[in-house]
Amino acid sequence: MFAIRIASVVLFLASLAAADEQAGRRPGSDKELKFWLDNMLVQHRFAISEVTAATGLTADEIGAATRRLQIDLTPPVRGQDAPLLVLPYPGGRHPRISFLEGAVNPQRETKVSVFAPWKQGGYAVVDVPEAIWHETSAGRELLYLAHTHVPTIWDKEKVKLQPLEWQQTDDGWQVERKLPNAVVFGTRVRPTKSEVRMEMWLTNGTKETLKGLVVQNCVMLKGLVGFEQQTNDNKLITKPFVACHNADKSRWIITAWEPCHRPWANPPCPCLHSDPKFPDCEPENTVRLSGWLSFYEGKDIGAELKRIDGLDWRGK
Repeated sequence: MFAIRIASVVLFLASLAAADEQAGRRPGSDKELKFWLDNMLVQHRFAISEVTAATGLTADEIGAATRRLQIDLTPPVRGQDAPLLVLPYPGGRHPRISFLEGAVNPQRETKVSVFAPWKQGGYAVVDVPEAIWHETSAGRELLYLAHTHVPTIWDKEKVKLQPLEWQQTDDGWQVERKLPNAVVFGTRVRPTKSEVRMEMWLTNGTKETLKGLVVQNCVMLKGLVGFEQQTNDNKLITKPFVACHNADKSRWIITAWEPCHRPWANPPCPCLHSDPKFPDCEPENTVRLSGWLSFYEGKDIGAELKRIDGLDWRGK
């Protein structure tokens, strides 16, 4: 046991060194710079040190760019009929409160922030996917992981995956990654006025059937004001739904994925999981998952879950 702990510490420290080497993603154009400064300073309310961590820019560079690009730092007001605000999570601020050694150097290309519809409500960070597992002849292996912790098959082969960015679509955001073994997976996130619809897909470019494709999708609550308590006492788990309430149970955040494999919650982070499982995927085939996230203001959470359950969000 002691040897295992030592090995974990060594991996953790090595990962921190790797994270230091990457020192943020510097925007490549004024258009990108303006987007990320608005994202971080205005929407996420980042400190300058956090913007530096995310971009590699100095405090002087950030100040000069904010003035030159005329970034309005006034907190935005969401329109009554506007869709929920969803933005790529910029990095620079760890989305967990604790258990940080289990998520070293988190990658931003799988993470979006979903902002609460009420005033000064903050945001939840949705990691889609946090991880994709599959069954091999050697046992259960990680096909992908959105941070450094348990080694993936690519870590073991010393293959580095290139960073990606979310791409804006007509109705939301999308990202797609092709792995070195020709497996392709992607996520689409579509906010509406009342909820966020999500979809994941996986295409098998290998010559073998992929089995045991369990996905971890994580909703982290550190930035969601009133929901950040490190406990499961404020959680409701009823497959496929996982929900969390504020102190007086008047506000809720709800998530679900289908087909749901395991609903659970992790207090140290704290986070919600409605982890789905792709069907077994034959070569050249594509399989899909459907996801949901919404906020609810009211006391009858049972009726709200029943209402959501009756909606057509499962991609049938």
